[in-house]
Amino acid sequence: MTIPKSVLAELVLEVPQIKPQIYFKSSLTALSHAMEDQVLASSDQPLVIATFQKERFYRQEAHRYRRIANLTSQVYVLAAPETEFKNSSEYYETVAFNPRDALSVEWNLLVLGQKYSSCLICNECDNSILVDEISQFNGMEQARRFEGIWTFDRKVCLQSAILLLNRILRYRPELKEKVKGATEVYGINLDLRKRKKSAKSKSSYNRTSYQKAPAVVEDNNFNDPFAQRLVTYLQANQYKLTRAYRSIAAQEKKQRLINIISSAMRRSLDSDEIIKVAVQELGKALLASRCLIYQCCPTDTTATITYEYLGPSVKSLLNQALPLKDNSLFQTVVQTQGRVHIEDTSLLPEYLVSQISETATSQGINFLENFISQWEISSWLMIPLLYQGRLLGMVELHNCGSCPHDWSEEQIDLVEAIATQLSMTLIHAETYTHLEELNQQLEALDRTRSNLIAITGHELRTPLSTIQVCLESLSQEPDMPQELRQVMLETALADADRMRNLVQDFLILSHLESGRVQWNIEYLPLLECVDLALSSIRAHNLEKELPNITTLVSAELPLVLADGEWLVEVLSKLLDNACKFTQAEGKVIITATSNNENMLEVTISDTGRGIEPNMLEAVFDRFYQEEGALRRSVGGTGLGLAICRQIISRLGGKIWAESAGKDQGSQFHFTIPIVSNTQK
Repeated sequence: MTIPKSVLAELVLEVPQIKPQIYFKSSLTALSHAMEDQVLASSDQPLVIATFQKERFYRQEAHRYRRIANLTSQVYVLAAPETEFKNSSEYYETVAFNPRDALSVEWNLLVLGQKYSSCLICNECDNSILVDEISQFNGMEQARRFEGIWTFDRKVCLQSAILLLNRILRYRPELKEKVKGATEVYGINLDLRKRKKSAKSKSSYNRTSYQKAPAVVEDNNFNDPFAQRLVTYLQANQYKLTRAYRSIAAQEKKQRLINIISSAMRRSLDSDEIIKVAVQELGKALLASRCLIYQCCPTDTTATITYEYLGPSVKSLLNQALPLKDNSLFQTVVQTQGRVHIEDTSLLPEYLVSQISETATSQGINFLENFISQWEISSWLMIPLLYQGRLLGMVELHNCGSCPHDWSEEQIDLVEAIATQLSMTLIHAETYTHLEELNQQLEALDRTRSNLIAITGHELRTPLSTIQVCLESLSQEPDMPQELRQVMLETALADADRMRNLVQDFLILSHLESGRVQWNIEYLPLLECVDLALSSIRAHNLEKELPNITTLVSAELPLVLADGEWLVEVLSKLLDNACKFTQAEGKVIITATSNNENMLEVTISDTGRGIEPNMLEAVFDRFYQEEGALRRSVGGTGLGLAICRQIISRLGGKIWAESAGKDQGSQFHFTIPIVSNTQK
């Protein structure tokens, strides 16, 4: 048996003039104890009816009702059983009602005596939001809210007695005779609810009895002003406590989110990892439909969404290119470096004109309206990630659906606190990345220093030793045969030339890197530079058999804009490099083509030793040699390609290498600006 309708709802139907108000549990506890104490302090023998939502609440007050039962026989206690509570007449009448009954969410207490009366009829409100916010505090139980009435008006108390006694008889019909005795003693007309009243008589009853009846009616037998002040005091204090709990809960939530992000930062300084954690936690904490956190700068046209939080049944923006340049809201954040909060996006045009930007164009408004429609955004919050006035990224919260959502100031403060923490985190991550790059540069410099020592120690000491031996032999052996003397001289001259080349390469690279080179930029035919480079290579290798060199450079190509001396230097070094690592039976091919970017691409291919794919970038480092600085089968300083990269970069082009791997040959490409028609 269940009764779905509450006593309060039935009472309001019978007496519509009474107006329920909100009470906290702490207030109801104090009022109930005051009503019970009044019974214990009086000589009257009243009717007492109390309902408890659950058996455990009744257990806390059972001792008081046993004391009351010693003073009056008309005591009725109702509760939803959990363990041992049942229908009984041991001390007083106990009534076990169905836990699904409306009484399970009610707080009712009636005291009806010969000389005084009072009743408390309340129904519990929905406290789910309050539970979510401050459930971790012990004061949550006392902050539970109820809606109902508290009055001393005897007629209202009589009506409440009728409703409660009918509930009792529904569950325990065997108490009919005892209840009948109570109705005779206290003047309760139990058939009042069953009587068919005419509309006229009911209207007359309401006018005469309840036309001006307030929720709390003064009774001469009770200190009503004092009680009113007591309740007001309790209510005010409970409101203060609830506000304090909410504030503490908000602070705790903010600190928890900051701690989560800080923990993520301690685990890793990877900005992507930190954003991944923050977007999920922030979206959950604010119950957002969609939460986005992305890195950007003011000049970006789009931002790709890598991480997002999504609520149920919300379309995803993941991997979408979020427009920024055409987004008036984003541009407003950039200009003001402050938040943008739109509670209702249907009012966007008026908001743009009045609040955001006087320069908001109709095109920009149309873009935003289409974007909002596409992604079903009803409320929009944007908060920038700033560090010393520099925009690092953006936090966006979207509410999707038909009902707009107004984020409270506390929630916005929470997002701004997280944004501040994220900004610091991103700066730390960026600094760490720069530090890593600097460390790599320092390591490269250290390797350069080591290679320089090895190169100079080997490339300078070895030819010097050879030259010294040759000169000493010539000096100490005046009768040395002419043929042997000639060999000694040629060996000394070759090693002296080797030393000169090494010193020259050092000086060239130093001048290029320091910017002390004087450039003579002019219009040049590429084929002429190629021919000069080939002549230089053949002149320096008269006694060495070179691989077959083929030139496939058309004389019809556009002129290049370069310094001829330095362009020949690049071609000479690349050709020399190709010939060194290619057998005499191999091939070297020179080609050139014009691309669509006003650049000429030159390629020098060979069928030689080739380069491992993972070393294609390293070959342009200073002192690089595939076999190592001290065990090379061919001569050279390892500075040639580093010099080529510096020259091509200064001329406005790029240089790179390609190779399928060891013994697969290699191709060196570089680009050089060409003369456009407008420059001729």
